[in-house]
Amino acid sequence: MEQLLPRVGPEAEHHDRYPHESSGGRRRRVGLARALAPRPRPRLIVCDEPVSALDVTTQAQVTALPTELQRELGIASVFIAHDLAVVRQVGDRVAVMRAGEIVEEGPVDEVHDRPTHPYTRALPAAVPALDPAMAAGRRRTRQEVFA
Repeated sequence: MEQLLPRVGPEAEHHDRYPHESSGGRRRRVGLARALAPRPRPRLIVCDEPVSALDVTTQAQVTALPTELQRELGIASVFIAHDLAVVRQVGDRVAVMRAGEIVEEGPVDEVHDRPTHPYTRALPAAVPALDPAMAAGRRRTRQEVFA
């Protein structure tokens, strides 16, 4: 575990801290190190909403880790998130689920740029908007699709 902690980010002076004494991003990175600690090392890790409630800078750090681990250690990852833009940064393939069923899957750029299922097309409407007119339009879309 000691060799993994520097790899995923926490500095040495943070190794003896309790979880409540660390930031959300640091706790996520330590969780990733814990997932990689068993011997033999796992060939697949599942990252379930690893960037929820994190600021954009920390999200970027956390989303870069699975890609780096795949390249450096040959570990595959399943990255679960609600934000297609985040998924686009991490994955090469995506499956969109609604009510426990896959409604669309394929290369991440294709699904993101040319979604075919109404649910997938409506996902950007779930992202908050600061512009009141845009927010109203997104609310209408959510009411139509997510009802």
